[in-house]
Amino acid sequence: MVFSAPTFLFVFLPAVLVATWLAPSRLRRYVILAASAAFYFWGVQEFLFAVWASTLIDWGIGLGIARARRDGRTGLARALLIGSLLQNLGLLAYYKYAGFAADQLDRLSTVLDGPSLQVAAIALPIGISFFTFEKISYVVDVWRGDVEARRDPIDVLLFVSLFPRSIAGPIVRLREIQDDLRRPTPTLDGVSEGAVRFAYGLAKKVLIADQIAAVADASFAAAPAGTLTTSAAWIGALAFSLQLYFDFSGYSDMAIGIGKMLGFTLPENFRRPYSSVSITDFWRRWHMTLSRWFRDYLYVPLGGNRHGSAATYRNLIIVFTLTGLWHGAAWTFVLWGLYHGAWMLVERRMGWRDVDGQRPHHLVWRRAVTFLIVLIGWVLFRADSLDVASSYYHAMFVPTGGLTPAVHAVLSNQAITVLALASLILVLPAARAGGPWLSSAAGRVPAVLRVAALGAVFPLTLAFTLSNGFSPFLYFQF
Repeated sequence: MVFSAPTFLFVFLPAVLVATWLAPSRLRRYVILAASAAFYFWGVQEFLFAVWASTLIDWGIGLGIARARRDGRTGLARALLIGSLLQNLGLLAYYKYAGFAADQLDRLSTVLDGPSLQVAAIALPIGISFFTFEKISYVVDVWRGDVEARRDPIDVLLFVSLFPRSIAGPIVRLREIQDDLRRPTPTLDGVSEGAVRFAYGLAKKVLIADQIAAVADASFAAAPAGTLTTSAAWIGALAFSLQLYFDFSGYSDMAIGIGKMLGFTLPENFRRPYSSVSITDFWRRWHMTLSRWFRDYLYVPLGGNRHGSAATYRNLIIVFTLTGLWHGAAWTFVLWGLYHGAWMLVERRMGWRDVDGQRPHHLVWRRAVTFLIVLIGWVLFRADSLDVASSYYHAMFVPTGGLTPAVHAVLSNQAITVLALASLILVLPAARAGGPWLSSAAGRVPAVLRVAALGAVFPLTLAFTLSNGFSPFLYFQF
């Protein structure tokens, strides 16, 4: 079930909101937990029990760590922490990376004239990368003493499986919503703000991302066949860059909006990333909860930038290699992570991270260059294989004339219009973030715009949703 599906919009979400509001305050979290279980079970059935079993193990480990620390048994606390890390990373490795590793071993065996390795395909539970990181953050925070171990397992189960963000984030830490977990308190203001934020995100997904998806799909499909031209390659790369942003940030807006309506305040995940003036700045704005997770639970424990340039560069490469792997078990994702890590190193070495004192026209130039770097990197992110990425880059940088027929066929007036309007995000003022401002700003103008969003944009979005059918969010695959 996805947020833009009619079943969710007209049945599931209204039923959950009504049940939550009607339930006594002491029972609301149980209602939301049951709804979260139903939401996840709808898509992955038996994996729900694996997720909950793993979560209950971490709940028990958290209590054990707290007790061991209280008794001064540091060694036992550390052993329990390692046990939690092994079980969480072990599940992630099995479901997400075992097939990739087996495929690499099979290729190596073939090169060495060995036998072919037949490995059964392993189904990937939706959202496993997100809830694995959240469970790790809980146990590590208990071990550090940043949060108290939760005695009630419902708190931890609801924290991990809260349905607005269980599939594709934002990546939440328990201390960010711990008060809401105990006693969710929906309010009329929260419902008002949340509804607008949800409508805003739905519009980004349905009216923008889905409308230009065919352009990106046609471009990347033409690369392996060798029919991709230079103009079509650049148009396709731009289309995918915008599709990915509006799709993923749209999901985050919808998750935050639903959370507001249920009484939860979820962290922001995007802050106009295509307004960035460096790659360092980009990762402070794109998928911010993931960036902060890697910073706090990997980069800083590795030593961060405290032990000289060589150690800092090493730590950055490790972080971005794993960032790529987190997104997918493929060499394209690994190289995409290394690509961004390499740019981070270059910026540190050359002093390009600093923007203080620069003139406005210099910042405009830096925004353009940064977006170009990001766009080129998205080719690796989108390509199905290194061969496809190589063919796509060849088309981008070795000029050919004309426009690929398949791309020309999907470049309707509607697609061109949406692509042009979506591109305005590249030139709008960097400080203006529409969604959060529209949903929470005070005053007559924001109030009028909120009514316009719900009264005009939302019905239009629903019409497109009903006419275009199912369209999954891109980050579901991670």
